[in-house]
Amino acid sequence: MARIIIADDDEITGEVARDALIAAGHGAGLVSDGAEALRVIKARRPDLVILDCNMPELSGVLLVQELRKINDFVELPVMMLTGRRSSRDEELARFAGANEYMKKPFDPDELVFRVDQMLAKI
Repeated sequence: MARIIIADDDEITGEVARDALIAAGHGAGLVSDGAEALRVIKARRPDLVILDCNMPELSGVLLVQELRKINDFVELPVMMLTGRRSSRDEELARFAGANEYMKKPFDPDELVFRVDQMLAKI
């Protein structure tokens, strides 16, 4: 069982992702903005983070950039789960430090599969 933090300001999307991960046996928590996500991550390091690109306070891209500056989080697996669909958006997210990029709307089973793949690498 992995401890996963999901940061998404779309409550329904976040709940679907959280519920799918919990059903797969993971511990998953949901926060609604990037600044809160950063506080939670710093307080207790998760095994994996799922971020939306567009969030209040601190975007997912800026949050992953901040995480990569902190030694404890340089290797923390980060997936972007976002409505941004262009290849340029994906390039920017990956350049910022995201390990995976998944577009909304998403299949909860595919999310669990990709999360499990990411966790298997650590």
